[in-house]
Amino acid sequence: MQRITITLTDEIVAELDRFMAESGAQNRSEAIRDLVRRALLARPEAPETSPCLGVLSFTVDQTTRNLGARMSLRRLAQHDRTLAALSVPLDHSTSLEVEVARGSVGAVRAGAEALFLERGVAHGALALIPVAEAGPRHSHAGEAGHEHSHTVVQTSFVPKDGAS
Repeated sequence: MQRITITLTDEIVAELDRFMAESGAQNRSEAIRDLVRRALLARPEAPETSPCLGVLSFTVDQTTRNLGARMSLRRLAQHDRTLAALSVPLDHSTSLEVEVARGSVGAVRAGAEALFLERGVAHGALALIPVAEAGPRHSHAGEAGHEHSHTVVQTSFVPKDGAS
């Protein structure tokens, strides 16, 4: 077993202490081990290369130094993966952000985890939706426009080779 040191806000410590009282954990280390174990088990098992849509939701403290600029630069750097973004002001300093991203499970998850670690970002959650590209690129008869394919939602993540 390894000993690590972490820094938590007073609010998180209060929640941790409430969790300890409700769960019967004997100390904070036991409670944190349990919560980390549960979080790791809750991650969906999906091959890193599987295509997906990711729905990210999180809150942002807009008063955090340079966070707004970092968020904008992040979206620009990932312009090919960000499909939509919504910002909902909650009060004079906090907003609720929702983003829809596309890419491989590994890329979407890595981007979300990096975002959730930003100072000023809280309550981060990621939902992964398995998708596939349907059929060959095509255009519709009688319509002017571009060729395209369709994104089709799948029932589960399937390994690239089709094996279960």
